[in-house]
Amino acid sequence: MKKLSAAVLAAVLFIAACSNEQPATESQAEVADPTVTLHALFDEFFERGLELNPMRATSIGDYRFNDKFANSIGPEHREANRIMDEEFLTRLLEVDREQLSRQDQLSYDMFRLNREQSLEGDRFPGHLQPINQFYSTLNSFVQLGSGTSVHPFKTVKHYDDWLARIDGFVVYADQAVENMKEGMRQGVVQPRILMEKSLPQIESQIVDTAEESGFWAPIENMPEEFSTADRERLTGAFKDAIETKVLPVYKRTANFMGDEYMGATRETVGLYALPDGSEWYAYKVKQITTTNLTSEEIHQIGLNEVARIHGEMLGVMEEVGFEGDLKDFFEYLNSDDQFYFDEPEDLIQGYRDMSDHVSDLSKSLFDVFPKTGFEVRRVEPFREASSSGGSYRTGTPDGSRPGVFYANAYDIKSRPIWAMESLFLHEAIPGHHFQRSLQVENEELPGFRRFGGYTAFTEGWGLYAESLGREIGVYTDPYQYFGALNAELWRAIRLVVDTGLHAKEWTRQDVLDFMYANSAVKESRAVSEAERFMAIPGQALAYKIGQLKIRELRTYAENQLGDAFDVKDFHTQVLMDGPMPLSMLEAKINDWVAAQL
Repeated sequence: MKKLSAAVLAAVLFIAACSNEQPATESQAEVADPTVTLHALFDEFFERGLELNPMRATSIGDYRFNDKFANSIGPEHREANRIMDEEFLTRLLEVDREQLSRQDQLSYDMFRLNREQSLEGDRFPGHLQPINQFYSTLNSFVQLGSGTSVHPFKTVKHYDDWLARIDGFVVYADQAVENMKEGMRQGVVQPRILMEKSLPQIESQIVDTAEESGFWAPIENMPEEFSTADRERLTGAFKDAIETKVLPVYKRTANFMGDEYMGATRETVGLYALPDGSEWYAYKVKQITTTNLTSEEIHQIGLNEVARIHGEMLGVMEEVGFEGDLKDFFEYLNSDDQFYFDEPEDLIQGYRDMSDHVSDLSKSLFDVFPKTGFEVRRVEPFREASSSGGSYRTGTPDGSRPGVFYANAYDIKSRPIWAMESLFLHEAIPGHHFQRSLQVENEELPGFRRFGGYTAFTEGWGLYAESLGREIGVYTDPYQYFGALNAELWRAIRLVVDTGLHAKEWTRQDVLDFMYANSAVKESRAVSEAERFMAIPGQALAYKIGQLKIRELRTYAENQLGDAFDVKDFHTQVLMDGPMPLSMLEAKINDWVAAQL
């Protein structure tokens, strides 16, 4: 069980003391410590949230609810979330913010924003589109069940928990089908191209026997210390559960998608084409970027950044003595064998070889370092064709499960060596692994901040981390520096094409044409990225908007502090309090600068 925080313990003792006295008068109630009240409210919300969302608990290493899988897209669960949001927002507004410390005011403001935006988002029917090729619970459940994700398979109880968790997943998957049927009735359906990519992912899990399934891996890897009786019981139970529950629900889902849903999908690919789609996208833009920028403003920022970065790339061309224009240079980088590995494992090993070297170099720019380790893994074959080039999964606060940098080695000739250093800096050190590990290791933060986040901050930090390459001591090869510029260019292109798709009615081909004309990208990556933007509208905006704000704040601090500016202190200030909306980060850095003047 989780230990009670000091705030909760204080609140419990206060209530206990009051229970032996006369009822508090109005004047006595007014002197209740708002700090104690606030911390107790945060802790209660976080605890109730874990019970409502057991996979979230598992992901942070809290295994009390490992036998449960929430039907998070079902009406009862969505209503429970709404009620919680309204209840805790009401209770929060009863706390006198002015009596709180600066740090608690920050938590107050973030918690209020989260509840208000969650309630605002309830009007948009995302639950009617539960499956896509990029984010799909039916895919992530395979990772869970294979033992390569966050559900542990180290004890007999872990195995029994999984058997119970399967029942919850079956309810979820059947609910997904019901929701998609309702989406068909309301005209809220996915683009056909996305479902054409999603269906094979689901069908890949349909096999004849349990032993052929990825869900059988925990039996093959069962700990040797399990007793003979437990081994036999669990083997039989897993075989029965896989063959009578898991495989049938994947079959039902695939049959529905192929026989019914596919025919109802749409040819359009932007969110604008759905009911209230323009308002839905405007909400996502505001929520994901944590700014008041419009889609039109973001589109123009993207175009400006594309032009600026192209100018930087011309400098690299001159440095390496390449003759021709930028498009010729892209073609050269895309086609010359020297820039590609022959075998996927060479790419994965290349990332592993960077770890110690970049860790040592990062000490020149950072004073704080995570305790949690990390490892590099290849993206699994069943999802690699539709996955991004890299991703990161946060480890547990106690370090028992490391962070994981997933590198995509699909179509190895589309994974250039010149892109490796920037991707490593983004996903691992000093990018996501630094930022997210420091966040979850910070026990001073309330739970919703310690284990929550804001995409613009998190992905903005990842892209900012890429920009530190030359300061850290990598990008010594001009082609690797070009790779960093190309990665940054890609995020600028995302601003253009995401807003193009969802606000300007661009087609899939419009997006691909813009990518090919402005970057060194091969078809397989261009297609997977374009379809990713279709699947998760607005998410692609976070990277460049967040990076631009962090870089703007650093430039401001450098100009204000002059010789007194310390980049290590700046990075500590950005990271030490975890993710926050960009406006709050700006206020925080401005206060830090002012305190030194």
